[in-house]
Amino acid sequence: MSEVKNLFKNSSWMMISQVITSICAFVWTILIARYLGASDFGIMSFAISFSTMINIFLDLGIGTYATRNISRKNKLASEYLGKLIPLKILLTFLILFISLIILILMGKNYLSTIITLIFVLEIAFMSFSGLLQGVFQAFGKIKYQAIGNIIYSFMLLIFVFITIYFKLGLIFIACSYALSFLILFIYSYKKTLKNITVPKFKIDYNFCKKAVKLSIPFALTGFFYTIYFSIDTVMLSYLSGDYATGIYNASYKIINVLTTFFPVYQAVVFPLMSKLFEGSEDLLKLSYSKSVKYLLIIIMPITLGISLYATPLVTLIYGSEYLMSGPVMQVLVWTVGFLFVNGAASTLLNASNKEVSVTKIYCVAALFNVCLNLVLIPSYSYHGAALATVLSEILICILMVYVVRNTPYCPDKSIFKDIFKIILASVVMFVVLDFTGLNMWFGIIVGIIIYSVCILGFKTLDNEDKALVHDIIK
Repeated sequence: MSEVKNLFKNSSWMMISQVITSICAFVWTILIARYLGASDFGIMSFAISFSTMINIFLDLGIGTYATRNISRKNKLASEYLGKLIPLKILLTFLILFISLIILILMGKNYLSTIITLIFVLEIAFMSFSGLLQGVFQAFGKIKYQAIGNIIYSFMLLIFVFITIYFKLGLIFIACSYALSFLILFIYSYKKTLKNITVPKFKIDYNFCKKAVKLSIPFALTGFFYTIYFSIDTVMLSYLSGDYATGIYNASYKIINVLTTFFPVYQAVVFPLMSKLFEGSEDLLKLSYSKSVKYLLIIIMPITLGISLYATPLVTLIYGSEYLMSGPVMQVLVWTVGFLFVNGAASTLLNASNKEVSVTKIYCVAALFNVCLNLVLIPSYSYHGAALATVLSEILICILMVYVVRNTPYCPDKSIFKDIFKIILASVVMFVVLDFTGLNMWFGIIVGIIIYSVCILGFKTLDNEDKALVHDIIK
């Protein structure tokens, strides 16, 4: 089977998984937000952001490091798992203790502390599952990762239904997340034993020390990336309170549903790029160029469509209590396009041993984002946080383009023609929908038709794109 067909097969599995996961996430987000109300939803949002930030010190970048190395040499899987899992167990206990101390120093009340610690435990189970799923990616066994994600989504949705039906409260909502990731870890571990390898467990100080040292660029990237994406929620909670945090995160949850499709690309393409780095420079360049093009074709019309229908979409999903989330989402949605393009660039750089450049970029972006939030949140609350996020993504895009330009994998100038055609098709769609004033549901159908006609009419898909499609289906 050709590399293209393998890529399509793995992408298909992940796409099916992400569609199901996104639908489930969409449903449980609505249910939880409506059940908890803005204030309790704000407490949960803080807990998720805090645990996401603390996960940096639990992962330490070793997941990405292991995936890249195992992709190149599959026989390393048993050794890596056997020595890294004990390290993660030790780090889990350490992180739980540190989290408790930080929450006490922050002056969080009993409920907020308990909820946050449960989410820290949830993030630990997620980290263990992530390590195993990285091995699935390295072996090209995306099917197991996809099935695992579907199991997680269904289990969480079921637990949320049970919690709401029996009115068990916020603590049980948090427990639902932790228990679902525990089930995912158990499934992933069993599949690893049966179909991949049997870990040779051993506490190896020297190996762990070396792995952590070589993972530092990935860890720092994760740190700055997480700070960049999570600090706004933490700062909103501290500076503006739980209600403002709930309003902001109601929009952010919808944006997160959109960005769940990016892991499909990352899970499939990162191992491939890691292999191509040592095998074919031309194919690596082509894979990056096509990645940018296809990601933009998917996300640009969605971005403009949501910016047009943000307020009716928010009130439909959450109810009138979250009406103020509409204008926030009109701003936040512009991060999605930049996030996809920036993610493609960081995947390329990480796969080609230029992870230090990615670390530096996200360091600058994180500092820039924190400074903007300090300036904007006190005066503009959640509107300021949304603007800070968009401006930070634009900065990342500029820096990524600068770095990629100085590599052998910089796309040809023809990519700019493709980007222009995609933007033009999206703008035409937006203008027609805005001018006609169609309601959201009819607008979606008409928008898809207009955009598709424009993409074909502008000849955005060239002969290489058609050849790739032909190779997949023949």
